[in-house]
Amino acid sequence: MEIGICTFADVGTHPQTGETIGPHQRLRNLMEEMALADQLGLDVFAVGEHHRPDYAVSSPATVLAAAAERTQNIRLSSGVTVLSSDDPVRVFQQFATVDLLSGGRAEVMAGRGSFIESFPLFGQDLQDYDALFSEKLRMLVELNKGETISWKGTHTQSIQNRGVYPRPHQPTLPIWVAVGGTPESVVRAAELGLPVMLAIIGGQPARFAPFAQLYRQVYEKAGHPMDRLQFGLNSHTYIADSKQQALDEFFPPYAEVMSRIGRERGWPPMSRPQFDAAAGPEGALLVGSPQQVIEKILWEHELFGHTRFLAQMSIGALPHRQAMRAIELLGTKVAPEVKKHLAKKEVKSA
Repeated sequence: MEIGICTFADVGTHPQTGETIGPHQRLRNLMEEMALADQLGLDVFAVGEHHRPDYAVSSPATVLAAAAERTQNIRLSSGVTVLSSDDPVRVFQQFATVDLLSGGRAEVMAGRGSFIESFPLFGQDLQDYDALFSEKLRMLVELNKGETISWKGTHTQSIQNRGVYPRPHQPTLPIWVAVGGTPESVVRAAELGLPVMLAIIGGQPARFAPFAQLYRQVYEKAGHPMDRLQFGLNSHTYIADSKQQALDEFFPPYAEVMSRIGRERGWPPMSRPQFDAAAGPEGALLVGSPQQVIEKILWEHELFGHTRFLAQMSIGALPHRQAMRAIELLGTKVAPEVKKHLAKKEVKSA
């Protein structure tokens, strides 16, 4: 299993200490986080795209290009690129550039995004929400196949036998599809033979297990080689030296974010009992000591059989020192033990 990190590069004010993290400092912190993850041997670092005042990154490719010069081995991904409101040609060119800078470590994780601010910004109609993503995803896949493209667009431009440059360092760019709770999105990715990243940010992970089964069934039926199948999970994660420390440090910034988003979407504020329950053995949060997070990842692997796990960290105005410690524990304690356990399991089943 590949193990890595995903972040939205949150900015804001800590609800208890009053410490404020602005966009400039958050991006500087992010460079340090990505460098540390690389040094620790983690597999991938993904950076999200948002167009809101509470997040510092609206252009993942720009951030990843900077990270390409600060890192050596870690794969660099968006998490996600909001493809519905972007131009697939520009997305391909930007990530091909990151791939060249990084020596072949770039990935695109395409999604529709969890917010809708980018649609009016870039002149897109929300009534075309699904059609935009479907067409642009297929166009991005086509751009990835070869140097020239001919394409007849409805929600995209039409192109007649034009070259698209630069080409990536890798033969093709890895393109992942980020999905939430929609079976149609899982089916679309499986039919195209694209890896899936499933975000589980609430509820019980077990109820999402049918998505993995559906993906495998459709992927195989579509004739794609099963040895190339990739299925990932993205979960809110925080690790400290003890469970109580992890709960106490993560709750204030996490609850502030979830309650703020909740006000926009009609959710009630997050309470501490709700948070503690979500961090329990069968909840969606991976918050606790290294051993508890190891056990949760392995338990979820029994449910999903996933090939990649992304820990979404640095949620809200989490202090930088705490984020760095969580990354350190993920890289030195959690990832090695998870991989060791799964390797032993694979040998036994061989």
